[in-house]
Amino acid sequence: MNPEDPDKDGETPGPPQDEAAQPFDAPTAGPPDNGADDSPEPDIEPEPSSTPESRPKSAAPPPPPIPPRFKPAPPRKAPRRPGGFWRLFRRLALWTFILVVVAPVGLTLFYRFAPPPFTILMVQRVVEGKGWDYRWRSLDRMSPALVQAAIAAEDARFCEHNGFDFEAMEKAWKNNQRGGRVKGGSTISQQTAKNVFLWPARSYVRKGLEAYFTVLIETFWGKRRIMEVYLNVAEMGPGIYGVEAASRRYFGVSANRVTRAQAARLVATLPSPLRYDAVKPGKYVASRSRRIGAAAGTVRNDGLAACVGRMRPTSAAERTEPAPQPKPAARRPAPEQKADPLPEADAPEPAATPELAAVEPPAFETPQNSD
Repeated sequence: MNPEDPDKDGETPGPPQDEAAQPFDAPTAGPPDNGADDSPEPDIEPEPSSTPESRPKSAAPPPPPIPPRFKPAPPRKAPRRPGGFWRLFRRLALWTFILVVVAPVGLTLFYRFAPPPFTILMVQRVVEGKGWDYRWRSLDRMSPALVQAAIAAEDARFCEHNGFDFEAMEKAWKNNQRGGRVKGGSTISQQTAKNVFLWPARSYVRKGLEAYFTVLIETFWGKRRIMEVYLNVAEMGPGIYGVEAASRRYFGVSANRVTRAQAARLVATLPSPLRYDAVKPGKYVASRSRRIGAAAGTVRNDGLAACVGRMRPTSAAERTEPAPQPKPAARRPAPEQKADPLPEADAPEPAATPELAAVEPPAFETPQNSD
């Protein structure tokens, strides 16, 4: 209940209203107040009604939209890069760099620490049905006679050159020009590069790649690793690769127990391992193994294998083994079988000198005192 107006209940109290106040829409007398409340209010347009009854009948329809003065430009296509030929050239150059530099160098570095799992020649021999006997053995567990025999037979200047022996190449070229037996001037480094990375066929392309890989292995491997890989991947018989597999197949011992004569015989078959036999050597293998055994002594005494590094000490069997006997000059009879050893030549007996026969007396005698 409002205390000022007890007759009006429910109304909120407020200031007293003036009875002489003008209506709301009537102008009031007095000077205008310049306060902020008397600023002109913006005209607020009433929202048009969406119903047709509220829209005036005389209102005109909205004008059509004015078309743009210019047509919108079509979407731009991706600009075509100029120089298609140069882009193709760059791609070819990139792939060439990968195939010629990155892949060979990466493979060479990988084989610097890991043994090659297989070679192209091994795959070829398997396809031909010759089998596959490949056993890796580190150089520390090999007989020093194998290293000495390999240097004596294949590359006497192994520790002096950087992969290429130009003097040997010149001698081989002159010999081949004379029309004699074809000889190669490849070093152990070149043979290793061919055996590990390339195929066995002869061609100028393979020779060029062989020279390239020779430079790589001489740069990243070193002499010791080259010799170790060479003795492990060289073909030494039908389906036999490396000195470990050959020693066990031919002599029944590991590569650590091979004698000097056996090492010389193994290396003597390297020019043509599918043709020559180390167990039953023919005339050529026997003669060549004797020369290799003698040259291996020179390698051992002159230190021509020093670049390979330290090898294990020579065993007692190798020290006490007699040197191979030179071929005698006297002609000996042929053996009954190739596996039988040749009999020793007997010294020629001196020819018997004929003795003078005694003179028999005549059958008649001259009488004494006969005239």
